[in-house]
Amino acid sequence: MLFFGFLIIGGITPILDKYVPLSQLIMNEILVFAVLAMSLDILMGYTGLASLGHAAYFGVSSYACAIVMTKTSWVTSFAAYTWAQNNGLGIIFLLVIAIVVALFFAAFFGLLAIRATDVYFLMITLSLAMVVWGLAYRWSAVTEGDNGINVPGRPSLFGINLDDDYNFYFFTLAVFLICFSIMYLFVNSPFGKSLVGIRESEERMKMLGYNTWLHKYIAFIVAGIFSGIAGFLWTLFNLFVSPPDLELITSAEALFMVALGGPATLLGPFIGASIIKILQQFVSIYVERWPLILGAIYILTIMISRLYKVEGILGIFSKIRNSSKEMEK
Repeated sequence: MLFFGFLIIGGITPILDKYVPLSQLIMNEILVFAVLAMSLDILMGYTGLASLGHAAYFGVSSYACAIVMTKTSWVTSFAAYTWAQNNGLGIIFLLVIAIVVALFFAAFFGLLAIRATDVYFLMITLSLAMVVWGLAYRWSAVTEGDNGINVPGRPSLFGINLDDDYNFYFFTLAVFLICFSIMYLFVNSPFGKSLVGIRESEERMKMLGYNTWLHKYIAFIVAGIFSGIAGFLWTLFNLFVSPPDLELITSAEALFMVALGGPATLLGPFIGASIIKILQQFVSIYVERWPLILGAIYILTIMISRLYKVEGILGIFSKIRNSSKEMEK
């Protein structure tokens, strides 16, 4: 049902764009950050590991794609990319690069972070992400420093021109739907259910014979891979990559999206991403200090969530709906 709901919303957006300017552009950005937020939800919502460094995989994948497309002196990668582009596979090549880079960083960072818990896990993930941010800022020979990297254009896909915003929007929608489907199957699999068990009581899962460290490590890597896919989409959408893509604010924004919409749902992060990105694009035009409005919404959501003993906007609506059904009976 959720898959078809996303498909319908995504399909009518280009039609809505005729009446509400920029709606397709904003929806494209929502889809990108929804993938990022849903990937964090695997850690935060289902495994119980809130990370402040999730933007690291988002950023390194963005940079990897931008470097491959622009650094012509890097003969091997450029030659492979050129061959793929000439055969209509340039964008697939970039996606593979993004996945491999995100997997490598997530696998390495996971070895350092997974043994920690609670605030210590938060601090380690934040520290690791800041190291990557420092490299992006200082390694100007590769990353162009704070100037960032301008991407000249998007590669085609089997002859389809993705420089056309309409075509790229549907490409982004397709990638989003595929990512959502895979993540949905992942969190609803027996392995995903074991992650929920670890979140609720890790000691009990250990007593039942589960290797909780390995489960958390795999979840960490899977979340990092999907964050990397979001970074791949961001590079092609924004056509520009810079150190702020790796900053704390990007990780915190993803965390707010999950907490605002409702963790452990996948739909919640999409709702959170929609609210935050719509506020950024529309409210910021009229209100200079629009983050205050976002903060007020977040505080109000937390207060109501505590009142109903639920989490996020999705949890509030579910509680109200269940209460209405009970009253009807």
